[in-house]
Amino acid sequence: MVTYANVNGLRIGYDLIGDSGRTWVLTLGGRFTRQTPGLPELARALAAQGDRVLLWDRPNTGESDVCLAGPSEPRMQADTLAALLTELDLGPAVLAGATVGSHVSLLTAAHHPEVVAGLSLWWISGGVMGLMILANVYYTPAITAAWTTGMEAVAALPDWAPLLDQNERNRSHVLEQDRETFLATMQQWMAAYCPRPGEQVPGLPDELARAITAPALVFRGGASDPFHPRATSEALAGLLPNARLVEPPWGDREYLDRQAERESAGGLFVRWPLLATAMREWAGETLA
Repeated sequence: MVTYANVNGLRIGYDLIGDSGRTWVLTLGGRFTRQTPGLPELARALAAQGDRVLLWDRPNTGESDVCLAGPSEPRMQADTLAALLTELDLGPAVLAGATVGSHVSLLTAAHHPEVVAGLSLWWISGGVMGLMILANVYYTPAITAAWTTGMEAVAALPDWAPLLDQNERNRSHVLEQDRETFLATMQQWMAAYCPRPGEQVPGLPDELARAITAPALVFRGGASDPFHPRATSEALAGLLPNARLVEPPWGDREYLDRQAERESAGGLFVRWPLLATAMREWAGETLA
């Protein structure tokens, strides 16, 4: 049975693991859902010591509604997360995120500090190549399909079809979009990933990052990882005034190895439960 909350005019699918103690929120990037292998296992590992964990499908993923509004997709998702925590009376919470989920968590902390007790971040997307690849993966197929064919072609894309097949409201919302408006939104969202001076994280100017006072645990990126560069994790930890930079519980090539073995080993995130011990110890030492 799926549990839903209605926030900002959207229906958001979520799970709550555990019923008391410190609240954690786990946020992925990509179009990955809250049931992606590795994420529920990390949630259960965090909840095993008496905490509770919110797993949620961001708008445009999983069992949540499609939303095609906002200055950028991560900012729209950050605003939704803040509203969800308020609706469920779960804040302030520790926001834990990876890949673009780290961006969503940071933007939530920057714009909605009242719902944030702390941050735990790893595999932080960044760098010129990493951000340009993200912009291409997220938006080029949809822009091309809409531009050359129409909204029916967008609805048939592998990233979009699962969202629409299980939710007729999503299908209607996409198919009824004005094509020119959709193209303008997708190109605006794509441009939001362009690397800019003074922004380690897209949409989060460095001066705004320096104003985030919540304690943060930042796991250092791998030197071999061009998508989540070590330099981005180190620079971000230097910007956040209450950050602790630590080594992750795996080797330098973790992301690349999981990419190479994703079919045989169960996916990209199957070893994320290894993070739980460091996350719980940091929270116990740092958070009230």
